[in-house]
Amino acid sequence: MSGTLERLGKRILNFHQTVGELLKLLLQTVGFFREAPKNIPSILGQMAIIGYETLPVAVVMAFFVGMVLALQTGTELQKYGTQDIIGAIVGLSMVRELGPVMTSFLVAGRVGSAMAAEIGVMKVYEEIDALKTLGINPVRYLAMPRLIACLICVPALVVIASSIGMLGGALISHLHPKIFISYSTYYESLRSALLFKEIGKGLVKSFVFGGIIGLVACYIGFKTTGGARGIGQSTTRAVVLSFMLILASDYFLTRVLM
Repeated sequence: MSGTLERLGKRILNFHQTVGELLKLLLQTVGFFREAPKNIPSILGQMAIIGYETLPVAVVMAFFVGMVLALQTGTELQKYGTQDIIGAIVGLSMVRELGPVMTSFLVAGRVGSAMAAEIGVMKVYEEIDALKTLGINPVRYLAMPRLIACLICVPALVVIASSIGMLGGALISHLHPKIFISYSTYYESLRSALLFKEIGKGLVKSFVFGGIIGLVACYIGFKTTGGARGIGQSTTRAVVLSFMLILASDYFLTRVLM
């Protein structure tokens, strides 16, 4: 019994320590935002990795997600003769939830893991200590450009992915024989439901999710120990922790923004 309580206590303490360290890193990184104009090349380099290189995968993913969503809901709505509202369902689903969450998962799995591994390698091979010796703050040099790039690129990717998903939904809604509605009907349903405030909710979520990805990747990278095996474990932890925080924050943001 005492052993169980001891393990539980250690986990609670570790949880609070992790939260505190994440908040500390966030405050330190945001404090260096004022120096962003001096680090434009580094920020642009990270944006190319996060945004440009991820865009093709995000477009393909969103297109098929929109098609599947239209196919699943359209065939059910057709049974009740209400398939004309398929545009509203696809549009709201992509903007509110599927666009921000799935795009953030993609960025976390593809880019967040790479960030954690890159910084982890620098930590294990004492390159971060070398930066400190040269008088370079690792948070300013490594974390700040990555966090800014995530805050910019993830919302941009979400906007593009949501738009492509709606196009995929329109295509399958028009071509599938069991649904078959005109593009104009799909567009009118989409336009009537997709208000600016709905788009704003999705952008707020994507901005928060981008911050989570950048912050977690840098934090896990800075905490890496144990050589090659430790780097692999840090990569896994960065992805898992990002997924968990994205889902948790998605729930609370949904409650607040409803």
